[in-house]
Amino acid sequence: MQVTINGKDEKLFGNPPEVGEQLPKFKLESAEGHKVKTADIIGRITLISTVPDIDTPVCSIETRKFNQEADNYPDARFLTISNNTLEQQKDWCAAQGVRNLQLLSDESLSFGYAMKLYMPNFGALARTIFIVDKTGKIVYRQIVPEITDEPDYQDALSALEKLAKRVDD
Repeated sequence: MQVTINGKDEKLFGNPPEVGEQLPKFKLESAEGHKVKTADIIGRITLISTVPDIDTPVCSIETRKFNQEADNYPDARFLTISNNTLEQQKDWCAAQGVRNLQLLSDESLSFGYAMKLYMPNFGALARTIFIVDKTGKIVYRQIVPEITDEPDYQDALSALEKLAKRVDD
């Protein structure tokens, strides 16, 4: 599969999982240094947002947007995954006041390779949104074609509303 970075073609490691498929096995790391495995995600509706680099403007905007939305969906968990170091992620969260979603590190690239979202020539994850149901089945997939663009938030949140109740402000 291919995406672009500033209009230049960039290949992903493979073909990311499709809607209807199960999440593959992977390991991530939390800010507290805990391992987070696929099995830890299953059991709750989860919106997974992947970003290339949390310290860039578009990734920062995207993560803050989902942090704001997380309170509106008490039935769902919001995760943002990047291959930034834990220290970079902690610094970013502290500076941005992000508390409603969990930022996870894929510095080891376990998730990137398992989900086929790693861009080997660029050295980072593609910008995507996946929503998985309680069983770990992928029910929504958005792969942003141009890495420097923001995702379609409304499309992703509309898909999430079909699974998780939204609390009105």
